[in-house]
Amino acid sequence: MLQKQQSVSRLDAWERREMPVYRALPYVLLALSVIVTVFQPIPSTAYLVGVLCVSAVTIGWIFFFVTLRPVRVERPRLAGIYLAGLLVCAGVLVAMAPWFGIFAWVGYIHATVFLPGRWSYAGIAGTGTITAFSQTGSIFEPTAAWLGTYLALVAVNVLLASTMGFFALVASEQGEKRKKTIEELAEANSRLTAMMRENAGLHAQLVAQAREAGIHDERQRMAQEIHDTLAQGLTGIITQLEASGQAGDDPSERQRHLDAAMRLARESLSEARRSVHALRPEALDAGHLPDALAEVVERWAEVNGVAAQVTTTGNPRPLHPEVEVALLRTAQEGLANVAKHANASRVGLTLSYMEDVVTLDVRDDGVGFDPERQPAAPDRDGGFGLIAMRQRVHRLAGRLEIESEPGGGTAISASLPAIAAGGVG
Repeated sequence: MLQKQQSVSRLDAWERREMPVYRALPYVLLALSVIVTVFQPIPSTAYLVGVLCVSAVTIGWIFFFVTLRPVRVERPRLAGIYLAGLLVCAGVLVAMAPWFGIFAWVGYIHATVFLPGRWSYAGIAGTGTITAFSQTGSIFEPTAAWLGTYLALVAVNVLLASTMGFFALVASEQGEKRKKTIEELAEANSRLTAMMRENAGLHAQLVAQAREAGIHDERQRMAQEIHDTLAQGLTGIITQLEASGQAGDDPSERQRHLDAAMRLARESLSEARRSVHALRPEALDAGHLPDALAEVVERWAEVNGVAAQVTTTGNPRPLHPEVEVALLRTAQEGLANVAKHANASRVGLTLSYMEDVVTLDVRDDGVGFDPERQPAAPDRDGGFGLIAMRQRVHRLAGRLEIESEPGGGTAISASLPAIAAGGVG
């Protein structure tokens, strides 16, 4: 932008340097013509007075229009009046003395500078008729030879001056176009700079929003992972410790519950560390989803003393890690809810692989509940339960359905897209 402004400034500076020359030139040429004429043989004093008077009128005319009240192309009517008066004065002076043909050349320059567009050629033609007369010695002879010579001089003067005027006009038009283009580019650059500043502000705002969204998502992830690992693990540990306290005088039973609590503590600590680093559950790292489910269910059944079974249908295949994690966590949450609330004697899990969908069903024969009365927020104990389960499934464009009634057991069905492992980047 600065470079374009400098270009415009250079053009303006060039015009400012040219205009004083155009304004001063008539005075210089007129003075030169007067001096040369005065040093020639003078016919009479009246002749000299007449030359000086017409010269003074000419100076006043130029001073009023060009020096005192500058004429520009933007005011073509005044420019036309000025040039017409200038040519009349020049014509009278040339008629009085041929040396004023030197001054008459101002008409060529001012016609090009002050008259708009094609009108400058009319000024050039008028000037050519005057300068050609001066070149004949300011003598009029009504003969064919003199008239032929005079017309030839007019043609030569007008042709040469028109050619120079044409190139000057083209250069002037190109200069105006270049100036206009530079000004438009400078304006466009200014708008672009303003847009870039605005975009930078919007980018900073989007970055801040993305950072806040990332923090929120990470909090949600950690809350769910803590619920799925630490909360469930601590619940199991507490259950085992309470059971060991109720074992009475049976040391083997008490030791069994203590060993189970110790194993749950180690597993919970390991899962918590993996959650912090956003790693897959250890059960999935050790094998495929059906094997991981079987292992989780076996441990759950051993800890809670409830019969549980896993059934796999369809064609088991590796799925996208997030899909497998979501199904495994759904199974863990479903089993945790059964242990806490269902008072069930039997639990069945069914993992079904279909062409486009994979489904996990968790069913129990417990006391059931009213699904319409599910809380819209975490419960008083900070548990996420079915809310976390539903959020996890919905985040992967899945569907979670719950069927239950008091005394009739509960069935939870999670359906997710069967995205193959490595299917998305």
